[in-house]
Amino acid sequence: MAPSTPLLTVRGSEGLYMVNGPPHFTESTVFPRVNIISVTNKGLLHSFDLPKAVCLEFSPKNTVLATWQPYTTSKDGTAGIPNLQLYDVKTGTCLKSFIQKKMQNWCPSWSEDETLCARSVNNEVHFFENNNFNTIANKLHLQKINDFVLSPGPQPYKVAVYVPGSKGAPSFVRLYQYPNFAGPHAALANKSFFKADKVTMLWNKKATAVLVIASTDVDKTGASYYGEQTLHYIATNGESAVVQLPKNGPIYDVVWNSSSTEFCAVYGFMPAKATIFNLKCDPVFDFGTGPRNAAYYSPHGHILVLAGFGNLRGQMEVWDVKNYKLISKPVASDSTYFAWCPDGEHILTATCAPRLRVNNGYKIWHYTGSILHKYDVPSNAELWQVSWQPFLDGIFPAKTITYQAVPSEVPNEEPKVATAYRPPALRNKPITNSKLHEEEPPQNMKPQSGNDKPLSKTALKNQRKHEAKKAAKQEARSDKSPDLAPTPAPQSTPRNTVSQSISGDPEIDKKIKNLKKKLKAIEQLKEQAATGKQLEKNQLEKIQKETALLQELEDLELGI
Repeated sequence: MAPSTPLLTVRGSEGLYMVNGPPHFTESTVFPRVNIISVTNKGLLHSFDLPKAVCLEFSPKNTVLATWQPYTTSKDGTAGIPNLQLYDVKTGTCLKSFIQKKMQNWCPSWSEDETLCARSVNNEVHFFENNNFNTIANKLHLQKINDFVLSPGPQPYKVAVYVPGSKGAPSFVRLYQYPNFAGPHAALANKSFFKADKVTMLWNKKATAVLVIASTDVDKTGASYYGEQTLHYIATNGESAVVQLPKNGPIYDVVWNSSSTEFCAVYGFMPAKATIFNLKCDPVFDFGTGPRNAAYYSPHGHILVLAGFGNLRGQMEVWDVKNYKLISKPVASDSTYFAWCPDGEHILTATCAPRLRVNNGYKIWHYTGSILHKYDVPSNAELWQVSWQPFLDGIFPAKTITYQAVPSEVPNEEPKVATAYRPPALRNKPITNSKLHEEEPPQNMKPQSGNDKPLSKTALKNQRKHEAKKAAKQEARSDKSPDLAPTPAPQSTPRNTVSQSISGDPEIDKKIKNLKKKLKAIEQLKEQAATGKQLEKNQLEKIQKETALLQELEDLELGI
């Protein structure tokens, strides 16, 4: 019987052990140091003598254990022994051994029900059925095939394959349905593109579409040190498109929502943008810009974390993506690992070696920003790996999102912000706030075009005075020339323009001309904002002065 909360596995220089999940976080005292254990009855299953193994992976239903060790040949040049082993977890017997020279893509890929297993061999993808590795059930042959990804979910199984371009021909990704591989029209969809040295293929949960991140090692335009990336969408119904990203720069992360109806991309030169797109590749919500390079949907898909790890400070933004409301903004400094708990409520962040060899440890957070548990590794020790116990979908039901931080006994330490260096001549002078880049707010927090701030009582009183004086002046003019009816303004006249009048005073006429020029510029800025263009800080300040400029113009024209 599975535990009520997920366990946490911790591996480091202190050993391998397990920690009980929230709310206790106590170390499991019945965990033995063995190769395979059962978390159900805490008993030893099998132990394997594999001193050179560096990689291991379980099949989705935990019936097969795959291990890999570096491939070696003898000094006399004879072929080495198979270095990829597949073991039956129940009996401990070796089901099959293969030669797998490269560590990249070493592990075979299984369907979720383990009915199908596939591995890449030269220019082919070999398929095995029901974990019978002695018989190749089917082969998919493509010249110079480089990578493949099996679709998640039940039958019918699908596979996405990537073939890099050569001799002027484009690269392409094709989608197939198993076992229909033969014939020129066997592919469900095909997407070809240039500028691709490597790709990352991401299936959605329902296996209806694939996102392809195509990357080049070198950006020939010189705009980026990291090469050039493009994002492509391919659906099993044959539709394909290039996802248009509004900001230039690298693509840091792309992740599907578990609903399979939308995906989030983090992209662009820092500060990076984050945008949610629908299946038509149209933007649904823009999170603006910020110090971020990763995105993580919760298991239930109703919460999204945008984070900046690696060379960034570890700032996180936790969003309710049903209402597009910000929940919390915790900071996990120096984090090298992030993972959602299967319950959809807790988050694990860790600082692990060899990425960082100092300040190793891990923290367990509630998504509202509270730290519920914290463990710091001693200074002479290292933390190598930490991970949640996996669970099948549906074990933990989705709960209502809360915005109030949950109580915690662990203090939430605010990271110390290093002050910028100031030369001696400026140290006794006031500090001026300046930024290299103005961050763009999320689309539901952007200031509206025009001044929407409520007027103060004094401003309202002055506005009424001006309106009364304006009415009196117009009434006086109409009394002087009763036979002249006012000329109606053309329908196409913008609302902020006032019919031109000459006061007879050159100075006043000059001021009126300058004010109209400023108002025309404000109209242009508001039109740009309405089309979605990002305005600078000084441009937004100009728009906010519109009411005052209009009032000044009216006063001058009325001779007040």
